Amino acid sequence: MRRHTQRGGFLLENAMFMPILLLLLFGMIELAKVTWTYYSLQKTLYTVARYVGTQQGVNFCDDSDAIVSAAKNLAVTGTSDGSTEPIIRNLTIDQIQVRLERFTAESSEIGECECSAEACDTANGGRAPDYIVVTIPNGYPITLTIPNLPLDPIMLRPRVRVPFLGT
Repeated sequence: MRRHTQRGGFLLENAMFMPILLLLLFGMIELAKVTWTYYSLQKTLYTVARYVGTQQGVNFCDDSDAIVSAAKNLAVTGTSDGSTEPIIRNLTIDQIQVRLERFTAESSEIGECECSAEACDTANGGRAPDYIVVTIPNGYPITLTIPNLPLDPIMLRPRVRVPFLGT
């Protein structure tokens, strides 16, 4: 008689513990998915930054500059003309922003460099920037999928800053 009581308690404890264990398992899988996506976005932005940061004759003040567009396409699709599907699902070149930054000696800080002839517009005689910053300013949405738990998307906003080596 005593054996059946112990067996029933064991089954009851497992039945109560199993949903928690499954929730933790799904949570770990989703955390790995978010981490992998963020790392992939970081590498994509780094590719854009390094490509445009080492090229000559880039006009950063022109949104339709061929070199910047080719760099974005190369990072997003793996081809410079953007003829294939994105490597990271739902990532488009329009989501990626390339900014210029310069170190200011007066304030000892790094700040955004304006597109003017007195600042970083190299096409019109401006001085070259110190850094290229590539971001996804509006964020890249990723939705966690845990069964029976509706969740809002998480907005990933990676940012990469590399030194400008071009002229």
